[in-house]
This record gives sequence, C-alpha cells and structure tokens, in this order.
Amino acid sequence: MKQSVKIGIVAALAAMLAAPMVPAAASAAPSPTGLAHGVGAHHGVGHGKQPNAVPTKSGPTSIAYVEVNNDQLANVGRYQLANGANAFDVAIIFAANINWDGSKAVLYNNENVQRTLDDAATQIRPLQAKGIRVSLSILGNHQGAGIANFPTQQAAADFAAQVSATVAKYGLDGVDLDDEYSDYGVNGTPQPNQQSIGWLVSALRADMPGKTISFYDIGPASDALSSSSSTIGSQLDYAWNPYYGTYSAPSIPGLGKERLSAAAVDIQNTPQSTAVSLAKRSQADGYGVFMTYNLPDGDVSPYVSSLTNVLYGQAASYH
Repeated sequence: MKQSVKIGIVAALAAMLAAPMVPAAASAAPSPTGLAHGVGAHHGVGHGKQPNAVPTKSGPTSIAYVEVNNDQLANVGRYQLANGANAFDVAIIFAANINWDGSKAVLYNNENVQRTLDDAATQIRPLQAKGIRVSLSILGNHQGAGIANFPTQQAAADFAAQVSATVAKYGLDGVDLDDEYSDYGVNGTPQPNQQSIGWLVSALRADMPGKTISFYDIGPASDALSSSSSTIGSQLDYAWNPYYGTYSAPSIPGLGKERLSAAAVDIQNTPQSTAVSLAKRSQADGYGVFMTYNLPDGDVSPYVSSLTNVLYGQAASYH
C-alpha cells in the first residue's frame, strides 16, 4: 500500500489551488458536546459501553486521521482541553485497502494497519474508554477495485459484509470511505457507475446500524453522491473536504452542515495560521465537523491548541 502517495498528491493539489487540497444518526444531528460525538439514533458506542463521566465541550466534532504506517493511533487520546474533555472526538486509522482478487473486491490490511488492529488493547480501547470513536479508513490500492465501481448491488453487499465483519472483530466504531488510488479499469475491472457508492452505503448501514459511516469527499463516488437521493446521504454520518489547506463543504443531499467539515487541515503540512483561519471560518459558518489529518507521534499541542482555542474556547495539553 502506498499511503505516502497521499501526501504528495495532496501537496501537488495544494500548490495548484493556491494552498488548498470520514454520525450522529440519520435522523438526529451530532451532539454539540464532547461526550461521544456521533452517538445518536444510529449509534451506540461501538465497543459496547458508554464512557463514564467524560468531561464535555461545546463545539464541532473534531476528526483526527492517523497515518499508522508512521504514527501511533493511541496518540489521539493524549490531547485534552483545559476542562479535561477530549481535543479529538473521532480517530481514523489510515488506511485499509480495497484489493482485487481477480473476481471481486476484497478488504486488505497492510502490516501496520493489521498491527494497529491486533494491538487494540493499547491502540484502540484506551481511546474508546475516553469516549473517542475509532474508525477504519478504506481506500483503493491501484488494483482497479474501489467504492465507485461495484457492478451490482450484491457485489457492494459482499464487500460491505467484509467491512462490517472487520469492524465487529476488532471492536471498531465505524468506517471511513475514501475514493482514491483505485485505478479503475486496470485488471479488467469495471469503470465507476452512479449506483455503486449508494449500494455500499446502504449495505453498510444495514450491517452496522450502530456505527459511524463517514465519507472523504473525493473521486467518482463524490460525483455520484452529489447527485444521489437524500435517502442515501442521510445514511452517512459525516463528510469532509479532502483538499488540505482549503475550505469547501461537500454537497451531499440529506447531509446537513452540522455533519460536514468545510475545512481540511494536514497537521504536519498546513501552516498553523492557515489552520486557525479555517477554524475561525468554520465556526462563523456553523459547520458541525472539523477534520484534521496526519496527527504525528509526540507533542504538537501548540498547533492543536491554536485550533481548540478557536473551536472550543480552550487550550489543549498533551498527557
């Protein structure tokens, strides 16, 4: 899996775009507090119990992607606000892959993703105990299989069953869908179609009624969702802008701004001043999600604090 390509591609897009670039329930908006954001009609906490006495905060749901090829997922839980609330509400393992076995799409974990899942006791459970939800990101792997080219509803349901089995096996709280690096058409695979992503989202929602489904708003699946019915969009919990250093909200029928991040921040590459500006704009415009990517190992609390001071009125410390 070539996850490092993501940073290079994003950086190139950023340059081209002048420094631009995965719920709550289908029937209920995310909670405005830091206590298990996203727990609603769809969701219970996926590891089986509600965290006890987690301090709360008022503001958007904060997302932290972690490149587990390089960094530890558990680091997400080390950031706390002044009142003890979590700085981040959702941690996303980046990333599992969609491979092609010659006849169908199969879920694949590289050794670093698999190690993170196998080390759930130290990498995942401590986050969940704090009320932080943990999702698995899934994206293509240059083999022609992806979330936008399932040829039939049954093919999408088959892959959804693989995903939901993995979520259940490792006690995860959900999944993040990312339509990148699929190289549609190679290995004799079909081209994208308008129904594929809707089939997949609906199958995942049926298989995982208590889990989070988020969408990284890029690729042919993004185009399909933008013109889909609100019935499909309402089955998603969150969606966000995929271009780091920029501000542009996804447009998905059925998914309101309380579940969208117009901002996209790469903690290791987006200038802090840009990130703060995006946070201020998100607050002013009332978006209910703030997405960050690439949280590194070690203490970057000055950067994180610059965001949490805007989003929650509190600095963040590293424990």
